[in-house]
Amino acid sequence: MRETADLNDVDELNLRVKALDESLGSYEIEQMLGGENDEGNAIVYINSGAGGTEAQDWVGMLLRMYLHWAEQKGFETQMVDMLPGEEAGIKNVAFIVRGQHAYGYLKCEAGIHRLVRVSPFDSNNRRHTSFASVYAYPEISDDIQVDIKEEDLRIDTFRSSGPGGQHVNKTESAIRITHIPTNIVVQCQNERSQHKNKAIAMAILKSRLHELEKKKQDEKMDTLNKEKKDIAWGSQIRSYVLHPYKLIKDHRTKHEEHNAEAVLNGDIDAFIKTYLLYLTFEQKREDN
Repeated sequence: MRETADLNDVDELNLRVKALDESLGSYEIEQMLGGENDEGNAIVYINSGAGGTEAQDWVGMLLRMYLHWAEQKGFETQMVDMLPGEEAGIKNVAFIVRGQHAYGYLKCEAGIHRLVRVSPFDSNNRRHTSFASVYAYPEISDDIQVDIKEEDLRIDTFRSSGPGGQHVNKTESAIRITHIPTNIVVQCQNERSQHKNKAIAMAILKSRLHELEKKKQDEKMDTLNKEKKDIAWGSQIRSYVLHPYKLIKDHRTKHEEHNAEAVLNGDIDAFIKTYLLYLTFEQKREDN
């Protein structure tokens, strides 16, 4: 009887140690999120690259991964825009993640993601490689002023694409805004109201222009377009190999995970933490 009680005590202690370790891990990560916009929300874009239908299916898999990750964090997500693929998957998608340090976490995911697997769309069961790009921008608060001139904007309305019922098919409620001086294009078609879509699109444009100006001031780049690499071979930040073995590897930090299913279900904190540690180390090295 006493032995059973001791085993129960050990189990409870192990659970408490595990919970404490997870809490300390979260605290440690948050201590590394000291950037100007790290504490706020994130606007995320995922675009398909080389690989055709395979790459578009890969965008859908990445979207699912990030939505599951956000749900596990207790974050809110809002779909902004989505362009379905012709046969399957998604050509590109934009969504907002709202929660403490959402941008600080998701900025670590920006770059090219490479998938290797046996294609479900190939009747010959051949192995395919496909690519998708992920970009994250901070959602800028209303008290930050960004000068946007009306004459610099071209605003187009159009009918929402994809499934959505009679309303989507009959009403031109979707909004596309082009900022002519920078050629930045944002659009929103998720809301039924044209007014709401325009408000969301303007908020995203404001965030992207603010980030563009910030990067100019930091002399890291002249425009956001120069940051973007070809969505293809040689430029990936992470590889997801599902065949002939299972291995997910971050090429920046060399961190690896063999439980591919868990990662694709949103378990990406180890990659984020390792990259934040890498950034901290690099910053200290530059300072010295």
